[in-house]
Amino acid sequence: MLDQIKQQAAQAMKELLEMADPKQGEIVVVGCSSSEVGGKKIGTHSSMELAEAIYQGIAPALQEKGLFLAAQCCEHLNRCIVIEEEAAEKLGLEPVNVVPQMKAGGSFATTAYAHFAHPVVVEEVRAVCGIDIGGTLIGMHLKRVAVPVRLSVRNIGEAPIICARTRPKFVGGERAHYNQELL
Repeated sequence: MLDQIKQQAAQAMKELLEMADPKQGEIVVVGCSSSEVGGKKIGTHSSMELAEAIYQGIAPALQEKGLFLAAQCCEHLNRCIVIEEEAAEKLGLEPVNVVPQMKAGGSFATTAYAHFAHPVVVEEVRAVCGIDIGGTLIGMHLKRVAVPVRLSVRNIGEAPIICARTRPKFVGGERAHYNQELL
């Protein structure tokens, strides 16, 4: 089961990155309910093993493209974000003082914190794309105009996934012309 979850996570991230086409150094947000992945109600059956399988599935694709993972914490930490210190400094984000735990932050955020070279927690980011695994509500951490992305992977484990990319806002009116590459 863990290998299948790792493969589903890897495939989902690969497809999302192909569709969103983020630039090196940009942020990708992932919210994950390991409870939902295991077929239980969000927040009721956290699993470090499931979180680890998902992390191992998505991390290589992000590292290969030079992207930063933003791991969303659960509601008990107000959906704060675990991110590499380098990314926080680059973006001028102020760290807060908290270390995620399985029941206060969530298994996935705890796993990311353990794997990152220099983890910090920040209150928010503006990611260019992301994966919501199990209804964790990542929208608050995406840039302003989010566009749904449909993948061949619909679930990771038992958890439904919803993916999004972002695009710049359209400004102007009927006379405006838009850069088709930014749509």
